[in-house]
Amino acid sequence: MSLLVVGLSHRSAPVSVLERASLSADSQAKLLQDTLAAEPAVEAAVLATCNRIELYADVDKFHAGVAELSTLLAQHSGVGLDELTPYLYVHYEDRAVHHLFSVACGLDSMVVGEGQILGQIKDALALGQELHTAGRLLNDLFQQALRVGKRAHSETGIDRAGQSLVTFGLEQLADGRDPVAWAKGKRALVIGAGSMSSLAAATLARTGVAEIVVANRTRARADRLVEILNQAGGSGVAAHAVEMAAVSDELTRADVVVSCTGATGLVLSAEAVAGALGLDPAPAYEAPAAPVAAPPVEPDEQHAAWVENGSATATAQARAVRRIPAQSTGPVRLALLDLAMPRDIDGGAARLDGVRLVDIESLAEASADAPMAADVDQVRSIVADEVAAFGAAQRAAHVAPTVVALRTMAAGVVAGEIARLDGRLPDLDEKQRAEISQTVRRVVDKLLHAPTVRVKQLASEPGGAGYADALRELFDLDPQTVAAVSRADLNDPNRGRS
Repeated sequence: MSLLVVGLSHRSAPVSVLERASLSADSQAKLLQDTLAAEPAVEAAVLATCNRIELYADVDKFHAGVAELSTLLAQHSGVGLDELTPYLYVHYEDRAVHHLFSVACGLDSMVVGEGQILGQIKDALALGQELHTAGRLLNDLFQQALRVGKRAHSETGIDRAGQSLVTFGLEQLADGRDPVAWAKGKRALVIGAGSMSSLAAATLARTGVAEIVVANRTRARADRLVEILNQAGGSGVAAHAVEMAAVSDELTRADVVVSCTGATGLVLSAEAVAGALGLDPAPAYEAPAAPVAAPPVEPDEQHAAWVENGSATATAQARAVRRIPAQSTGPVRLALLDLAMPRDIDGGAARLDGVRLVDIESLAEASADAPMAADVDQVRSIVADEVAAFGAAQRAAHVAPTVVALRTMAAGVVAGEIARLDGRLPDLDEKQRAEISQTVRRVVDKLLHAPTVRVKQLASEPGGAGYADALRELFDLDPQTVAAVSRADLNDPNRGRS
């Protein structure tokens, strides 16, 4: 196993960089295809959410893999490599497994313990399977990550520590008040009908808003979300869909707006918000300053810097360039929650009188000091155990094709000797021939049992990969035969499907 992950997240990079580096669905697919076309990688998967972009690959060379994956991330994100490099982190082999399992449990989320990341990991696996870029290692890894995440949520109280980003955002909009009391009777406008927007609409319905209006570029998806909301029993919310062209009119009647689309530009300008409230336009929003590009470094130094990223230095850099729009004071007439990456709502809207804006950037600031639940330590213990078990299983699986090839060779030897015996003793009856055949097979099985069981045990231990090579040398096994067994296992249509 040579698992490598190169990425950036809210922990290593300012939201302004994450926003510019966000990947569309088409960009993710192209990134995976180009990663496989690159020499060091034989498998690839991309995990792209509103607060992280990570590229996973099975590589045969570490340094070449880091350089290639980093370059590809820069190319497809549109952020220059020199600018992106200070915010990249690198994890390799067991550390990469530990990272993904921690992510799956919500330990690395902006809101600790949130469960939405599991759906995003499942989507990342599905894309890799659809494009045939996820092979045996990444299928096993992502499937196990999903199981570990579910185990953490079922066996611990991590859910009490965390919540969905939507719930956390609504709590920030409520500004210390009970979100249910705050939302009761309000009219909500939800822009977008994807997974995050759907979660937002469902959360608003449970919170107690009186009405939800859904606007989406594709009207059919908005209609479908409204149908689901209206079918949900007991919420008492009235829901209907509108065209995107009607957003300006709906904005004049809304109390709460939640936006999460895949748009590459702004969906709501400060001018549009000001117009809906009958206000003068807000002062121009000063976007966060671009980070200073890192000075050129030699490749080995660059790799070392990447490996160490995610450190206090990277975090300090991220916080240094993070800039939250100043909020207006006074009674709130319109609450805006922007969960999109890149942002949907102009940050300048926060300066308008009577407007409160919460976005990914301000959520990152608010969550930085959120208290950790006692259950987090238990989840960390689960992750450590699961990482060890996964590594042992992968190392044991590495030797399995060699064991299968050995037993196949032994079966061939037995079959050849039985055929030779038939030629030399043609007068044996069927019962005698069967007894002799069974005896020879038992002898071979007993001779092979101890070494094959022991080599599997040894291979599961750290540094045990060499035992498969030793077995091939000792029994003079054909490497092509072993490779054929591996390919047959990899091409099993039932393997690794989510």
